[in-house]
Amino acid sequence: MAEEKKEFWRWTESNWKNPDINWKSAKHITVGIDVGSVSSQAVIMADGQILAYGNMRTGSDSPNSARNAYKFALDALGDLPEDRMDYCIGTGYGRVNVPFADRSITEIACHARGANFIYGPEVRTVLDVGGQDIKAIQCDEKGKVTNFLMNDKCAAGTGRGMEVFADLLGVPIQEVGDRSFEFEGEEPKAVSSTCVVYAKSEATGLLRKGWTKEQVLAAYCKAMADRIYSLVERVGVKPEFAVTGGMAKNRGVMDRVMPKIGIKRMKTKWDTQIAGAAGAALFAHALCQKGKGKK
Repeated sequence: MAEEKKEFWRWTESNWKNPDINWKSAKHITVGIDVGSVSSQAVIMADGQILAYGNMRTGSDSPNSARNAYKFALDALGDLPEDRMDYCIGTGYGRVNVPFADRSITEIACHARGANFIYGPEVRTVLDVGGQDIKAIQCDEKGKVTNFLMNDKCAAGTGRGMEVFADLLGVPIQEVGDRSFEFEGEEPKAVSSTCVVYAKSEATGLLRKGWTKEQVLAAYCKAMADRIYSLVERVGVKPEFAVTGGMAKNRGVMDRVMPKIGIKRMKTKWDTQIAGAAGAALFAHALCQKGKGKK
């Protein structure tokens, strides 16, 4: 029997419920669904506070990914009826394919609003490193977007690019950040290509030359940090600075890009991947307060 191939790119899916909130006493239950190219999140809110969330891998089609993320969040709660939802907003790459959404809003608006919630109203610059693109967003004290820039649709410098490298080198993705610092000697130069396909070829060549996996990871993390910084530099960074998306959890990239930016990064107790869905759920809550939703 053939041995099952290990999927080094596979990150840990998670769901959570807030033990301090009783949804039965809530006036409005709202849901935000963020269907990205790599991950999908559902955030359920009770009167504008996070009641539960689910964070999982995006599947082969957006409608099923949206349903699965929502069910994953509901599973954490256990006793909330699916039809108790008053209003749902879809966001992200697959936002128009959330079958039960009442409307959709761009991920740029939702990440700004979500960052304002999970980090605090002091946030003025948000870096969202998603599965397929990077966005640098400026916002006001209410989480309203005032300016933004995004890179082209290329996996270089994104979550999907990191998954490809984890698989190529046989390093579990949750270890990539730490392993990228575990080498002797000087910091390697960044890989020269900004395209994942060519960067893979370059990395393979470096391994053949005797580079360790850790040195190659360092070179790729540095290239990702350089790419991210070039975008942030163009939009300008206004303190306070927050990072959303899965890349916020990768110190191999973050610890290399932050010295370039020159200011500290804000901390949060929340999973940085839920920012978009949280923002969508907050927009839904605001609409309910204006009389939208179930009558």
